This record gives sequence, structure tokens and C-alpha cells, in this order.
Amino acid sequence: MKKVVGKKSERMAAYIFVLPAVILLAAFLIYPALQTVRYAFTNYNIMRPDRITFCGFDNFIEIFQDKDFWKAFTNTLYFTVLVVPFQTVLALALALLISSRRKGVSIFRAAYFSPQVTSMVVVAILWTVMYNSNPESGLLNALLVKLGFEPSGFLNDPDTAMNSIIFMSAWQGAGYQMMIFLAGLQGIPRDQYEAASIDGAGKLKSFLYVTLPGLKNVIKYVVMITVIQAMKLFTQPYVMTKGGPQNSTRTMVYYVYEQGLQKRNFGYACAVAAIFFVIVVILSLGMKKLIKAD
Repeated sequence: MKKVVGKKSERMAAYIFVLPAVILLAAFLIYPALQTVRYAFTNYNIMRPDRITFCGFDNFIEIFQDKDFWKAFTNTLYFTVLVVPFQTVLALALALLISSRRKGVSIFRAAYFSPQVTSMVVVAILWTVMYNSNPESGLLNALLVKLGFEPSGFLNDPDTAMNSIIFMSAWQGAGYQMMIFLAGLQGIPRDQYEAASIDGAGKLKSFLYVTLPGLKNVIKYVVMITVIQAMKLFTQPYVMTKGGPQNSTRTMVYYVYEQGLQKRNFGYACAVAAIFFVIVVILSLGMKKLIKAD
């Protein structure tokens, strides 16, 4: 009897501890998500909240005919496809560089990780100044001119704007993945490297046959979280380009913001957000299956 009472009290205590998190989850995630689905089937305009009417699938039909939506989707996909491998390789390279136990390595660890703890808005403003197309005020163009090259448009050129954001984003975010890789490297037994060395393996073969297999699960995790973060790209285009030039940096999240808060077309924005949610879920499940299959 005492055991049953003890188990009940333990369950009650567990429910009490979990309850605040459940309330916050319901209030700030589940309820807004349900409301998003609800408003996706209406013509809700936030300037006229008293005139909400049900419009069925009209918003979704309009979305699939909207060239701006497909442009935003293409830009988001392009950013994700390029930034994920670039950022992952950069993070792994940095982790390998600072994985030694030499004196002073901690300084480099802090330096490489510092962009991650800096506000993205601050980083975006800094890089906007560096990308300035005027060689007199833009650091990178001044360097190009000094080396004898023509100045680049960077953020002002539709052909280079997204690539410029990709480079900056990888630089800013690689520090977090670097620390994950560093933890993975420290988990690889030293005797495996010693055995590879005895067998005559050099640094390259040790990396290919010891380091990479040892980091297999870590790489999968890093790729997954990087893909999810890349799909949510918003701050960089918002601060640096406002989605331009010529919509070359407009992303899905920025398009939702633009439709909902700038154009006040809240119902349409909710429909876009619902489709974006489905895309992210399908992508996440697909990656999960690939990881399990491997």
C-alpha cells in the first residue's frame, strides 16, 4: 500500500513540475499554430479584424499561382542547399584546427565561437558595411581594388546578393557546429589513431578512416539542425537587403512577414506559413528516414 501511495505522489510531483512547461508550450506554440491554420482559410486583414470571412481554399490556390511565393521558395531552397555543406565543412575544419591541447588554443576557440554569441542583427549590420559597393567605404571592395580587381556589387547585385548572405551566415553560425564537432572529436578513442599510425596511415587516411567514421552520428545531427536553421532564414535579408535586389534574397519567412505585417494580408500570410510548416515537416521526416536508413 505504501508503495502505491509513493508511486502516486511521485507521479503527482512529476505532473506538477511538467505543468508550467506544458502551459507555456500550449500558450506560445500549440495555440498560435492552431490559430494559424484557422486564419489560413479566411481573408483576415489585421486592419479590419471585424470583417473576417471564410474563403475556403482561395488563399492556397492563390499561393500556387503566386510567382513571388515560388521565388521565395526557390531562394530558401538555394540558401539551404549551399549553406548547409559549406557551414558544416567550415565548422569541421575549425574543430580540427583547435582540437589540439596546445597552449593558447582556448583563445582561438573563443574567437571562432564569438560570432555565434553576437546578435545576428549586429553581425548583419557589420557585414552590410563591409559589403558596401563603394570602395571608399566598403572594406571588401577596397581590398579588391587594392589587389587590382573590379569592385563587386555584393548586396546590390542580384547575382551575388544571396551568395554574400550565405558566406556571412556560414561565418556567423559555424562556431556553434564547431563546438559540437569538437566534443565529437574528443569522444574518439586515442588508441584508434595509434593503431592507424602503426598500420602506416598518414594524417589523411587517419582522417578518412578514423575521424569521419567516428563523427558519423555527429555529422548527421549537425546537418539536420543546420538545415532547420537555414530554412528559417529571415534576419539577414531583413537587415541587409529587405528581400532585394529584384527579390533575389526574399525567403519564405520574409515573405510571411511581408504579407502579414507589411501588406496586412494576414489570412494569406497564415496560409503561406501553413505550407511552409508542411514543407519543413516533410523535409525533417525525410532526413530522419535517410539517417535511420544509413
